[in-house]
Amino acid sequence: MTLDTPYASLRRADDADRQAVLDVLTEAFMNDPLVCWLFPKAGERGLLQRHFYRRLLAHPAAEAYLAGRREGASVWMTLAAGQAPHEEHPDTPEAGQSTVFGENGARLTALGQALAQRHPDREAHLYLPCMGVLGGRQGAGLGSAMLRHRLERADADGLAAYLEASSPRSRALYQRHGFEDLGEPVRVADSPLLWPMWRQPRR
Repeated sequence: MTLDTPYASLRRADDADRQAVLDVLTEAFMNDPLVCWLFPKAGERGLLQRHFYRRLLAHPAAEAYLAGRREGASVWMTLAAGQAPHEEHPDTPEAGQSTVFGENGARLTALGQALAQRHPDREAHLYLPCMGVLGGRQGAGLGSAMLRHRLERADADGLAAYLEASSPRSRALYQRHGFEDLGEPVRVADSPLLWPMWRQPRR
């Protein structure tokens, strides 16, 4: 289904769009401070990002969306109470992470554990693990359009929403859409800050 808004054309991504979703997210976050901390070697960053995003898309609750002319992408999960946002796959438990992600595995595991401790799981909710817009289109309303589109449905379903903002700019965007800080920011070693954020459904 394609939804035209004043800002963008939005549609649910299907299996044929998987590569486009990976391309958009990889490019959008290539120079993101958190991604650069997780994967400091520029030459391998894109490959490792793609592997990480593939894991997100493989989650049974994942739903992906494309915005504009494949200029923005988001991945959402509708999680039941107690459901983990990151399902374990054969290549992703701690031992396997070091195989797939090499020396970056320890940072990725530490960050994942820190975020898992802060992830609220007492009630069903909508989770946004990542949303990205290509550099040349940032500030054009694509991020807001993707948020509004999915949050309107969450509101209709009475679902709260949760995310971790990875920059002051994204935190400000989410605040404009009703998210509030959920406790103190998260930091692992010398990583950038991440802000856990929660949004109650609007009736």
